[in-house]
Amino acid sequence: MDAVTRISGSTRLVGLIGSPVTYSGSPAIHNAVFERMGYDYAFVPFNVKPENLESAVHGMEALGFLGYNVTAPYKNAIVPYLHEISRTAEIMGAVSTVVIQNGRSLGDNADGAAFMRNLVLNGINVRGKKITVLGAGGAASAVAVQAALDGVAQIDVFNRQESYLQRGYELIDRLHGYSPCEISLYALSDEDQLRASLAESALVVNTTTVGYPDDPGCLLTADMLRPELIVADLVYNPRNTELIQLARSCGCKTVDGAGPFVQQAAIAERLWLGREMPVDFAMETFFAD
Repeated sequence: MDAVTRISGSTRLVGLIGSPVTYSGSPAIHNAVFERMGYDYAFVPFNVKPENLESAVHGMEALGFLGYNVTAPYKNAIVPYLHEISRTAEIMGAVSTVVIQNGRSLGDNADGAAFMRNLVLNGINVRGKKITVLGAGGAASAVAVQAALDGVAQIDVFNRQESYLQRGYELIDRLHGYSPCEISLYALSDEDQLRASLAESALVVNTTTVGYPDDPGCLLTADMLRPELIVADLVYNPRNTELIQLARSCGCKTVDGAGPFVQQAAIAERLWLGREMPVDFAMETFFAD
């Protein structure tokens, strides 16, 4: 059944706001799941300009959306426009999923939980260990906070933009009441510190947009990697990023962005619809090796 015949006057909407949203895989995955399961829902992406973010939030409420995902660059910026956010999202200072109930926008963050769950599904245990996070935006905050809450002992965060430093220090202050994890912030340009951190870490994860078609490249070099280091990338389109290719060539175990992306989608559907998404169907349909 195509979209024209599937969508009717009773179809309920969920969506995505961000900029850009061109390369997002969310519409394809969610709409395929809705069709397979016979759900009368549709997922629509919206490219929102920064000056229109608040209006977009109110517009979703006015149009009766069930909720929506939030992607870069608005995971932090959207917080002031929501009626309420979860404790996890408050600690992170970032929202990835919004549920609309009775005209009220309620923000949560599924990014960290999705990433950590995917590590477990891949047989990776970082509890009591050190990890390195590349990036300091909304996705980085989510990964760092959830990792700390799940028992990671030490996290070094390397930031590309100085504007995020103050936000990072505020996150560390918020997290201290919930976890003994030691978090340190560094400039990504500090190559000596980056090398030292990677040498001590069990895992490194790229949470930046580097690797997407609009931001190609790789933040690490081969001489920074060792076979014992697990390399993860949140970029899922393309799945086989330059970082993942480099890590494999160095003998590292790798975790690409497909798993966390699908796990996040599953959490979002649970929040919006109160139903479990068929994760295996999504992975087999869109990310088959």
